[in-house]
Amino acid sequence: MKILLIEGPLLDKIGEREPEIYGGKGTREKLISAFNEKAALLGVETESVSEYCEGALAKIIVNAKCDGIVINPGAYTHTSVLLRDALLCSKIPFIEAHISNVFEREEFRRKSYLSDVAVKVVYGLGTATYSTALESLVTFLKAN
Repeated sequence: MKILLIEGPLLDKIGEREPEIYGGKGTREKLISAFNEKAALLGVETESVSEYCEGALAKIIVNAKCDGIVINPGAYTHTSVLLRDALLCSKIPFIEAHISNVFEREEFRRKSYLSDVAVKVVYGLGTATYSTALESLVTFLKAN
């Protein structure tokens, strides 16, 4: 089983930007490390990509060769019909993941163009977010 982790814009800056929301130095490394450690325990192969451009993200999604996707689309969560369409076109089950609790933040962050077509949404778990999403996705894939 292969799972693709996709991160949208500014997620490569976790640990540097808004540490009160996303965590301090080393947070992104902790996220990716926990994701890879969980993958090893579950016996699944993973690949991680980070991209700023919406069109490039859509291209990654529709060309993905994997069983499932964990995606943190960043700001595109609240704006991108294109990513929604790409995920639906791919027919690859996915979990939407957010490091922060988007429902405790600005009003505009509470709307997602992906949530209603995702297998599940995992948010607000900090450095455990991606690994929790991975475990949930693997459980879903094994059951279906």
